[in-house]
Amino acid sequence: MTSPTNAHFDLLRSRLLDEQKEIEHRLTENDHYGLAHSLRDDTGELSSIDNHPGDIATELYEREKDVALHEQEELHLNRIDAALQAMDNSTYGICATCNEPIPLERLDAVPDTLHCIEHAPRQHLSLRRPVEELVLDPPFGRTSMDEQDSYNGFDGEDAWQIVEQWGNADSPAFSENRDVADYDHVGIDAYENDGFVEPLESFIATDITGRHVSVIRNREYMHYLDTGEGDHGLESENPNENE
Repeated sequence: MTSPTNAHFDLLRSRLLDEQKEIEHRLTENDHYGLAHSLRDDTGELSSIDNHPGDIATELYEREKDVALHEQEELHLNRIDAALQAMDNSTYGICATCNEPIPLERLDAVPDTLHCIEHAPRQHLSLRRPVEELVLDPPFGRTSMDEQDSYNGFDGEDAWQIVEQWGNADSPAFSENRDVADYDHVGIDAYENDGFVEPLESFIATDITGRHVSVIRNREYMHYLDTGEGDHGLESENPNENE
């Protein structure tokens, strides 16, 4: 570990002052990333929600990005001010946590640091998840009744599937169905029977009395036979004859 000398401290102070001046000049020149003006002045609109909040979605996104950039610059300035203050107090180059000398190599890489690498803040990733995920995952929230064996009616999942049929931003690569290869089966439980439980319910019909049963030879019926569930040998010679 290389210990810094007075010449090193002078060079680091010069670098910090240059960075401080550059950041302050940048904030002044761009009006603090445009935050010196209101959103209404920037868009030229009389109201930011005159029709629908989505009408200014792009402007709002850019505004949020400017706020984040401005906060980052202010944080950098605060770190520089703290480092310069530590130089004036003769505590610069000493870790604020363990009071051990900070290597010159680290000071050269991050001149505004006040901690050694072992005690550097924000080095651990948080494992906490947003509380919104409790209701946003799955997309139909707490209205899915699949976990209740006694319920077979229309629920939140069914409502989501109907809306999802009109399209979303997913592609086969993002589908929860790992074997999906086309956009027709991207949705949640896309292979689930639609409007019936057992396959034969989609091609068996009765009259109003329920006594006369007939077979509708539709696509589901042919698929039922092709998958080995039915018997082609039982097919009537007259395809229009009721079974």
